[in-house]
Parts: sequence; structure tokens; C-alpha cells
Amino acid sequence: MTSRRPNPPADAMAPLRDFVIAATALAGQPMAEAARVAALRPLLSRLIADDGWLPAYCARPHPDHYCQYLLHCDPLERFSVVSFVWGPGQCTPVHDHTVWGLIGMLRGAETGQRFRLDPAAGLVPEGQAQRLDPGDIELVSPATGDIHQVANAHADRSSISIHVYGGNIGAVARHVFDRATGAARPFVSGYSAASVPNLWDRSAAVRGTLAEGRP
Repeated sequence: MTSRRPNPPADAMAPLRDFVIAATALAGQPMAEAARVAALRPLLSRLIADDGWLPAYCARPHPDHYCQYLLHCDPLERFSVVSFVWGPGQCTPVHDHTVWGLIGMLRGAETGQRFRLDPAAGLVPEGQAQRLDPGDIELVSPATGDIHQVANAHADRSSISIHVYGGNIGAVARHVFDRATGAARPFVSGYSAASVPNLWDRSAAVRGTLAEGRP
């Protein structure tokens, strides 16, 4: 027997759909990176204010490594929306992105340590590790600092953050770095599931309006 995911409540995906619609409209407007991320920040803040919209399978941790679930990718790959799920104590390698990204904390907490590459010393920490709690948003960008390492701040439970990137991040050629030497190795992250949430099935809501006699 094939298992089936339970259907979410009617129009449960509305917050993510509204975000995608607004972000798509922004993607069609010519603007500098700083202006684009400034316009996206309040939209992401609104999205992470409530986590009832995130499908259960996009919040599922893996016992051995963090997961990266694609929630939406713009058809022209101008941006993507991803849920990152951290099991207890999990972390990333030191890595870069090569595109801008906004990280919004949804559940739990995570810490991020930034680095810079020094020709003589290799990877050098920049400042103290920063903690993100629900509602917090952080920017990463080649223009402002693009190399970091992220970890779940909790050793006993999962944490989830919602990321928005200036490209199809799972298909972007990036780098991981050796912590001791700073040596870079290319990598492509991919995604942790073969399917994405269906944002566009509003049939239940439309049937509801018809049942109430509204057009």
C-alpha cells in the first residue's frame, strides 16, 4: 500500500503562496540587490510570524544530517524558497552561497559563525557567532559576507529556518571550506525531497464560497 500525506486544512498554503506572489512581482522589477532584499525582508518576516503553513514533510529532520526542502523555485530561477531542518546538534560545513540570501528563523534556534578568507591565515572568524530565534532574519551575500557555518542551537530538539535565495540554490555551484586550511572545494547542495508543496490548489476554498452562495 502506498502511504499518502494527509491533506492540509483548506488554503493552509496561503501564507507561502502570498509570499511567492509578492516575491515574483519584485523579481520582475529592476533594482539593486540592497533594495531587493530590503523589500523582501518584511515579506519574509510576515511569512515566519506563523508556522502553521509549513507541510509536515518539509519539517522532517534526518537523524544524520540537516535537510534542505525546496518550497518554491521561480520558473526563471530568479529566487527560491527553502526550509532548512536541523536535527539536534546538527551543523553545516563552512560554506558560501555566491548569491544573496535571507534566513528567517521559524522554529527553535540556530547559530551562525561568519568567516573571511585570509591569504596567510586561511579561514578567520569574523566576530562572534550570532543566534537566530523565531522571527529573526539574517542576510548573507557576496557583497556583505558570504562564508559561514550554521548549527542548531539546541542539542535536544529540531530547529527550522526559511531561506530565500537569489537563485535556484539547490542547483548553484558553491564551495565548502576546510576549517583548518581554508581550502575550497566545489559542491552543489541539491534538495532533500523530489516534490514541492502545491501552492495553487485553491479548489477547497472556491468550493466553500460556492456553498455559501458567494461568487
